[in-house]
Amino acid sequence: MTHWWLVPCVILMSLLMTAVLRRYALAKSMLDIPNARSSHVVPTPRGGGVAIVLAFLASIAVLGYSARIDSAALIALAGSGGIVALIGFMDDHGHIAARWRLLGHFGAAAWALFWLGGFPAVDVAGYSVDLGWLGAILAAFYLVWLLNLYNFMDGIDGIASVEAICACLGICLICWGAGFEQLILPPLLLAMAVAGFLFWNFPPARIFMGDAGSGFLGIVLGVLSLQAAWASTQLFWCWLILLGVFIVDATYTLLRRLARGEKVYEAHRSHAYQFASRRHGKHLPVTLAVAALNLFWLLPIAACVMLLGLDGVVGLIIAYIPLVVLAARYQAGALEKR
Repeated sequence: MTHWWLVPCVILMSLLMTAVLRRYALAKSMLDIPNARSSHVVPTPRGGGVAIVLAFLASIAVLGYSARIDSAALIALAGSGGIVALIGFMDDHGHIAARWRLLGHFGAAAWALFWLGGFPAVDVAGYSVDLGWLGAILAAFYLVWLLNLYNFMDGIDGIASVEAICACLGICLICWGAGFEQLILPPLLLAMAVAGFLFWNFPPARIFMGDAGSGFLGIVLGVLSLQAAWASTQLFWCWLILLGVFIVDATYTLLRRLARGEKVYEAHRSHAYQFASRRHGKHLPVTLAVAALNLFWLLPIAACVMLLGLDGVVGLIIAYIPLVVLAARYQAGALEKR
């Protein structure tokens, strides 16, 4: 990798920018004040995820200048990520109605899909399935759901950062082993941008990511997974497996709340990871458990899919079954006790 020097530069850039953003948030009293729906008890600065956004966008701009990233992928990542980050930044500093946020999110998804060329045919149980325009529509909903679930799952110290780092480094390792070196740099640099922020966000957090950072991470991870799908269907299944902790918890919780007729856009504390953090009394054990699930369960299964020929759908089912069991055990989506 000729651009190895970007790795420490991105970490340092994110680390220092987060420090600056923390000072700014404290000076402007931009604090997340604990309430009945919060998982923290101390007023904490918010908006640190902007450092991730700026560090990653700067790094892929360098890659684009030196022709180390496909231009269409660069425009898809920068455009969709920038739109979502801007919406989140504005929402962090005021309030944007849910319908307008959602419209902006679908606009960002459409932008990414236009530059990526839509959604490719995928191999399912040995058959190639090409959904055409329907696939593009489903892919748009996939991107919007992923960016929103990432926002939902960013509720305790370090969890969103750890999930992104584990997923990105996991896919880098798999791409390297499978000979897709051209796909390594963007997720690697995203992981480094998040690592710099994690220094300040690791339990107990000294600053929160905010909607700008969490939404940005969600859609960028989604776009990276779709870019990988054009290179290999198996890589797309690997991405879904590696993001399994967040996908299963958020989806399981959403379905239970929908079944009760609740307004799913309202704030709540009924995700499995939130129940787990309250049960164990700390954020750190839950965040570390997420890292362990990624490293010792999801990564080996994803590697089997890409490197050993395990069917992607079968691998996804195997990976998700224990996660569903954990979500049920920790009562994801259950009514909260008052």
